[in-house]
Amino acid sequence: MASEIIQQIINGLIIGATYSLMAVGLTMIFGMMDIINFAHGEIYMLGAVFAYYFTSLLGLNYFESLAFSIILVMAFGFIFDQLVLRKLRNEPTLITILVTIGLSIFLQSTVMLFWGPSPQGIPSPFPQKTIQFGPIFLTPLKIFMAVITVVVIIGLHLMIQKTMLGKTMRAVFQEKEAAAIVGININRVYAINFALGSGLAGLAGVLLGTLFVVYPNMGLIAVVKAFLIVIMGGMGNFLGAIFGGLILGVVESMAAGFISSSYKDLFGLLLVMLILIIRPYGLFGKKY
Repeated sequence: MASEIIQQIINGLIIGATYSLMAVGLTMIFGMMDIINFAHGEIYMLGAVFAYYFTSLLGLNYFESLAFSIILVMAFGFIFDQLVLRKLRNEPTLITILVTIGLSIFLQSTVMLFWGPSPQGIPSPFPQKTIQFGPIFLTPLKIFMAVITVVVIIGLHLMIQKTMLGKTMRAVFQEKEAAAIVGININRVYAINFALGSGLAGLAGVLLGTLFVVYPNMGLIAVVKAFLIVIMGGMGNFLGAIFGGLILGVVESMAAGFISSSYKDLFGLLLVMLILIIRPYGLFGKKY
């Protein structure tokens, strides 16, 4: 019994780490730009769709497809910010919400038009056999997911803390007007930030699309989970998004393993409700 519990916890941490990628991307966009991006789930879906087409139709290997998919998703995010969101910087939040909802509908409908009704799997380069670590069994794909997620999150943290770009982003986040006065190009920083947040969602889409399946509506439940994680961790809190994703992944894994996979999403929602009752501002959020 103990080994089964440990197995489910490890499985949950791996899935939850991938959830964290989405949530961190959403947090970056909201925290710096005050944009509630309802198209985040469709951007997640877009990463998975690109990877499927690159591997299955163009014949690229998995790792090339992964890299090109993230680049394309980031480019899409950058262009969308410059062509659309830039014009809405000083508009009410409701206007931006409606625009991102419109983008969500557009992306989902466009992919559905070309995709068709059947879910597809991204071909994995990893063998299906499991690798044993004591009482724990993991597939090479899950090990890869865990490693790449940890590397990306640590790399993002170091970029934000140590590089000139990261310092510029933090300056804009802390005091936009002062940053503009000293010559920082606010619009460019916003576009880069939106591209990075989109890239994290696209990476999560490729990883989970490889583990499960890809279909046009896959972003619907994903964006709900991303918002739940952000709210649970504390709105705009980077660390909260990471831990919130891990906690949600473990709860879902435990529910699926010991109760029923049909109810795992319900238990995740109940967890968020319980946390907000105890801490209305989230696990790492500040009380105002």
